[in-house]
Amino acid sequence: MAVNYKPGSTKNRRFFVGVDARQLAAAYFLVATLICIAAILGQDMSLINLLILSGMVLAAMGIGLWYLIFYGLRRAASGDLDLIAEFVSSSPEGRLVTSREGEFILANNAYFKVMRMPEGSRQTLMDGMGDDFVAREQLKSIQNGATKGSGHSARVELRMEDGRWLAILAHPIKAVPDCIIWYVTETTTQHKIEEVERSEREKLTEYFNNAPVGFYSLDAKGRILFVNRILAEWLGYHQRDLSEANIFFTDLLVKGDERQLSLMDKMTEMGHRFEGEVELKRRDGTIIPVHITQTIARNEKGEIIGSRSVVRELLQEQEWRERVENAELHFRRFFEAAPIGIVLLDDQGIIVEGNPAFRVMTQTVIDQAVGCHVSELVMDGDRERLNETLALSSANDMSPTSVELKFLDGERVANFYVSAVAGSEGRADSLLVHIIDTSAQRQLEIQFAQSQKMQAVGQLAGGIAHDFNNLLTAMIGFCDLLLLRHQVGDQSYSDISQIKQNANRAAGLVRQLLAFSRQQTLRPKVTDLTEVLAELSNLLRRLIGEAIGLEIKHARDLWLVKVDQSQFEQVIINLAVNARDAMSGEGQLSFRTENYVVRQRGVDADKLVPPGEYILIRVSDTGTGIPEDVLAKIFDPFFTTKKVGEGTGLGLSTVYGIIKQTGGFIFAENNPDRGITFKIYLPRYAEVAPAEEDGKGEAAIAHRDLSGVGTILLVEDEDPVRMFAARALQNKGYEVLQADCGESALEIVKDYTGKIDLLVTDVVMPSMDGPTLVRHITKTMPDLKVIFISGYAEDAFRKDLDFDVEKIEFLPKPFSLKEIAEKVKEVLMQEPVG
Repeated sequence: MAVNYKPGSTKNRRFFVGVDARQLAAAYFLVATLICIAAILGQDMSLINLLILSGMVLAAMGIGLWYLIFYGLRRAASGDLDLIAEFVSSSPEGRLVTSREGEFILANNAYFKVMRMPEGSRQTLMDGMGDDFVAREQLKSIQNGATKGSGHSARVELRMEDGRWLAILAHPIKAVPDCIIWYVTETTTQHKIEEVERSEREKLTEYFNNAPVGFYSLDAKGRILFVNRILAEWLGYHQRDLSEANIFFTDLLVKGDERQLSLMDKMTEMGHRFEGEVELKRRDGTIIPVHITQTIARNEKGEIIGSRSVVRELLQEQEWRERVENAELHFRRFFEAAPIGIVLLDDQGIIVEGNPAFRVMTQTVIDQAVGCHVSELVMDGDRERLNETLALSSANDMSPTSVELKFLDGERVANFYVSAVAGSEGRADSLLVHIIDTSAQRQLEIQFAQSQKMQAVGQLAGGIAHDFNNLLTAMIGFCDLLLLRHQVGDQSYSDISQIKQNANRAAGLVRQLLAFSRQQTLRPKVTDLTEVLAELSNLLRRLIGEAIGLEIKHARDLWLVKVDQSQFEQVIINLAVNARDAMSGEGQLSFRTENYVVRQRGVDADKLVPPGEYILIRVSDTGTGIPEDVLAKIFDPFFTTKKVGEGTGLGLSTVYGIIKQTGGFIFAENNPDRGITFKIYLPRYAEVAPAEEDGKGEAAIAHRDLSGVGTILLVEDEDPVRMFAARALQNKGYEVLQADCGESALEIVKDYTGKIDLLVTDVVMPSMDGPTLVRHITKTMPDLKVIFISGYAEDAFRKDLDFDVEKIEFLPKPFSLKEIAEKVKEVLMQEPVG
């Protein structure tokens, strides 16, 4: 319904009034009648009365005319507005009526709704635009057009601040010329549809222009109507150059190409589609081979109106084809030359193809492997795991699944890396398996684990040996002190001797632990093994007995080695005793030496032996041999196959430790017939030994008179060891200053006013160790002679000393009274060095 408007309420409104002939005739008739009446009455009236009557007639005539003209016409105009208001209120779209000056007259509810205005307000469209200058100017423009009454409606599309679109139309009203009617409609949906259509058209155009193939269309005469951008670029043109230049497609074809006639002639045939290869000329004159698929376009009458064609460039395709062929060739070369096994399976696990490395690894030929299930290549116990891995890899496309399996021979181990190969539909239709032989790696891991275990046990044994050496030093030392007070025939002398003998046996056991852990003190010197074995032959004969044959074969011109002779003799003796026990009293034991050169690791010797020159000692027996599962454990400490009480299990571990500490290698292997052979590799000593070294041992003559004079500073944190050593040296005539730690020793040196001739100190002590103590004392007493005593190996601390080690003597624990007295006498009698 109309709002803000009531019929007859147009007071003070201005309207354009048009007076027709009937209205004028009525007016003239009224005037004439009044004049006639006045004339008739004027005969008997005075002039004043006549004037009064005439004025009244004129007034009445004016009132009549006013009522007739203005009031009647206003009623007519009000009737037109009523009709317009009824029309406006019934319209489903927004309607607004304003004056020519833009003043609000009336509007319907749809107008207020579309303009988001409160009903009953008197806001015009201009008011609704607010501060939008552009919109207000557009509204003024269409308002001016409607005011001029050109007969044409002015229309404008406006975008509101909330994003809506409004279509606004304005035109004058014939019935009420002083009014303008405005039509307001929301066109947001239409704009969205147009935007989508425009976007789709742009996408389609972009697709055609940037598609990886060319598109073109021709008219019925073969002239180019359209080419996409990619085809124009292939030919070296701009799109407009081809689409707007009235160019025939045949102008682009290479002349003399018979295929160009068939390409265009086929356009006259019903429903024919041409497809083939032709050559096109570029703008610069070069040739480009292409493949064209041409389709005829017809109208509703079946008449040919042109063609639509797709062009595929063959030059790049040829390059791609060559690249693919090269890639396939490279892949085939990689596949054939890969050092690891590669095998292709179908989705059921059946072998389709395998490379040479796979055939070598599995010891099969390709004809035998193809068609078999891959699980047939592994041990029975591993087949279920392999099948589970295949199923897991087929079910997902994750990274390759790895599983370690054994081949049929049961010796070699390999990692199978299984990955799915996706097919055309995205699901796995084949499997790719990479097989890496890890047998050598597994063996190295086992050897490394064994080495780590041996090292750990060795460190444990070394720590135990150190503590035992302290205890044994005190036991042996006090036994020596007791023996000095008893005669040989005394019962107590015999008992003490038994205690000392067992303590020495314990010391021997500790030396074996140190030998195994490679922490014993070695005194290596350049040695000829031929002489060593010759000297040991008589001892070996007594050890193995008469029933076992002994054979020693020396190589001619055997190279020299640098070993601790006594420790090497211990190795030979331990191996001989083990061989004797394995042969059960009869058999053959042989020692063979030779010069041996390892040129390639793992070929000339075991993989652990680096290339170089070695002296090889083979120790073979004809005993029962060693089972393969036991062979890997024979060098483990405390491992023995003998009965309880018959062996400690330290014999071969001691041998192993001595050889490794010397820088050599030892391996054991069963003989093909019977028995076992130990192979010992000792590195060749290439340097020339000094001539004076031979007589060095002669100079070190054991002193029978062990007494002496001088002041000795004895530093030892173990009280029993310090007490024994002090008494032993005091009994020999020395003055002994005792300290239980390095700090106390420094205090004694600081306070003692006399001369200290010798420092005897333990190496490992709490707070301040022996080497640190020596560094402090030698700052003020650089010529002081020093003897280190320790239960650890001499090499364990000598390598860490940062001063002249030639001045340092070493006495290993456990030591007896005689040994410490001899070492002190020997050191005190030496001439000062430098």
